[in-house]
Amino acid sequence: MIPPFPSSSTFASLLVLGGARSGKSHYVQALAEQAARHPHLIATAEAKDDEMRDRILRHREERHTRWRVSEVPLALCAALEVYAAPEVLLVVDCLTLWLSNLMMADETLDTHIKELVTLVPHLAGPVVFVSNEVGLGIVPDNAMARHFRDAQGRLNQRLATQCEAVVLVCAGIPQLIKPSQRPLITF
Repeated sequence: MIPPFPSSSTFASLLVLGGARSGKSHYVQALAEQAARHPHLIATAEAKDDEMRDRILRHREERHTRWRVSEVPLALCAALEVYAAPEVLLVVDCLTLWLSNLMMADETLDTHIKELVTLVPHLAGPVVFVSNEVGLGIVPDNAMARHFRDAQGRLNQRLATQCEAVVLVCAGIPQLIKPSQRPLITF
């Protein structure tokens, strides 16, 4: 059992951040399977090569059969509006791949970020977003990678302001970072 926050707390929106292979998806899967709602995964990955096909297959095999899965590489906001319902727990895994898909499709990233952030408070049911924290590493050596890193950072920051709770997963350990108490720092 993996408690994300006190059991008496209920949130309509949760952002789960962490590095690649930090345990974000495993944590969110366990959280969703404990929920008294129907879990519905909105998967943003596309199986463009054998390694990704194998990865997607492993993720499918690890999920309980009660999961509903929709593959949505680009039209995330439309899918959220369609599938959000009080009895359903939507899980979007992951925003990093969604943003990458948009970038490769020559979409305007800030437009899609704004649309998603604006939509979150109006969804008809609870949602958990999974996203990579990509700003903790080295500065990328090319303009495209820096553009992506910056857009991912803007997405995470803006979504964190809209979500009622934010959890950071590091080495498989979830830490609640929002809501948080004010630090006891004085000057």
